[in-house]
Order: sequence, then C-alpha cells, then structure tokens
Amino acid sequence: MPPSSEQRAFLETQRVGCLATVESGGMPHVVPVCYALVDTTLYVVLDEKPKRVEARSLKRVRNILTNPRAALVVDYYEDADWGRLGWVMARGQAEIIEAGDEHATALRELRRRYPRYLSMDLDQSPMIALRIDNVTSWGRLDAGGPDALDPGRQSG
Repeated sequence: MPPSSEQRAFLETQRVGCLATVESGGMPHVVPVCYALVDTTLYVVLDEKPKRVEARSLKRVRNILTNPRAALVVDYYEDADWGRLGWVMARGQAEIIEAGDEHATALRELRRRYPRYLSMDLDQSPMIALRIDNVTSWGRLDAGGPDALDPGRQSG
C-alpha cells in the first residue's frame, strides 16, 4: 500500500527519519538518516558524513544484503503540545543501488531536500532504496504546518 496523500505530505515535510534494518541474528539496528520519497520508494544515500568504516561496509548495508526487510520511521515531536505528535512508518524491501537513472533521480531529489548534498561528491555513492510495501501512521500528520522547516522546532 503506497503512502496516502497525508502521509506523503508528512514525509516530505519532515527532515530526519530512523532507518531500521535487521541483523542476521534478528537484532534490530536503527540509525537516523536523511531521506527522499520518490513515487513509492524512499531513498537514503550513503553520504560523506564521517563514518567509522567505508560506506559499503556499514552495518545497515550488510544487514540489507542478508535480509532486505527494513523500515523507516519519521516522527514529529513537540514537547509543549502532545496533541501535535505524529509519525509515519514505511516498511518494505530494501536494496542497494549504485548507478543508473534511478540513482540519478533519487540523488536530484535528495539534493533538492538537503542543500548540503550539493557540495558532496555523491554520484558514485551507494544508495538504499526502500520499496514501500506498507505504510502506517498515527497522530497529527499536519502538525509540522508551514513552519515545518523551521530549524528551531523539534523533529525526527
């Protein structure tokens, strides 16, 4: 089931999500990520932020290669008003893409969302493509409103 228009708007408004993959022994592995939604796929590029290992050796990549089931949770939190809380969880099959039209399209969208990516050499960087099978949500998905990109508010 693809995201509804309300879920899609929420995902496009928020800035940070948490990507969950599964280790071979069944233990969850969750990391915060920047993401972009294109049609019914969420993309996460393995960017140039400092990492302890080479991008292709990251735990999330190794997990996806052995078990492609993954999820991305994006939330909105406001301490002053819990009536504005909301989240969207997208689940599906993930794969690693490294080149081609899909990679280029996703990278354009990521660079549109995150201007910092414009100065990074990401054309050859691996990317996680999460093919959405199911989307669930809860709470106020309109909570971000027109000030959703205000860096002073809490999210993610």
